[in-house]
Amino acid sequence: MQFIAYIILYPFLWLISILPFRLLYFISDLVYILIYHILGYRKKVVNYNLHLAFPDKTNDEIKIIRKKFYHHLCDMLVEAIKSITISEAEMIKRYVFKNVEAVHNLEKENKSIVLFMGHYASWEWVFILQKHVNHKGYAVYKQLSNKYFDAMVKRIRAKYNSYLITTKETFPVLIKAKKEKQLTLNGFVFDQSPRLNRAIHWQNFMGVKVPVHVGAEILAKKLDMATFFLKVKKLKRGYYEATIMDIINDPKSFEDYQITDAYLKHIEEQILEAPEFYLWTHKRWKHANSAPK
Repeated sequence: MQFIAYIILYPFLWLISILPFRLLYFISDLVYILIYHILGYRKKVVNYNLHLAFPDKTNDEIKIIRKKFYHHLCDMLVEAIKSITISEAEMIKRYVFKNVEAVHNLEKENKSIVLFMGHYASWEWVFILQKHVNHKGYAVYKQLSNKYFDAMVKRIRAKYNSYLITTKETFPVLIKAKKEKQLTLNGFVFDQSPRLNRAIHWQNFMGVKVPVHVGAEILAKKLDMATFFLKVKKLKRGYYEATIMDIINDPKSFEDYQITDAYLKHIEEQILEAPEFYLWTHKRWKHANSAPK
């Protein structure tokens, strides 16, 4: 059944991906009507998250953010499909990086890197960073249930010298890379909610105490990697600017979770600046009432 689903859907996705952006965003507007007004995709989750994060905002203010968010979500969907056939030159034009020279300096220091970022603006196109640097790229991801689509996503990322690895693969793969003296740049979208039985650190996020993933920081300290935060800004439809900031060369000199907390604060600042670009459909605050006393 997985293969049948793949051979039916893939040609359809490929045809969409070759459309010009003008038509893609027309499709995005139609999808918005479907998922927001007709299906109400995860509206309860989004409303819960927004009211929890912004308790002082009125219902009308929440509604404005919600509608803007769903428009952005649909844009990200068509942009992800566009990744199938988009050219390297087009991607570089649309996803611009600032302060890339900082990565080049770390390369001269023979430093591998852990990149922290949130589910904000666009994380789908961040892989084009590999065309600006010489580090080999790895990104930790959740494996898709359909193995054929999973392989497709891996092929797309590999075009840009980026390789997807699961959480279980992370330490073995990167320890091996270190032994082989490979310079690696390892991306973590770290603002998901960990399982309660694996939660070892809690922190306030948008005024609510939640468990926080700390694996990226642990990895950086164990393998002596530098860290930085990638701040992504949506300039307009299909155009993003990503700034490499808060570079830490020696994470071992910081107290446990201090780096994670600082980078989580950056995500919070982005949300307060333009909340419509955060991924409000995922259950970031599902353990909000489970913090240890």
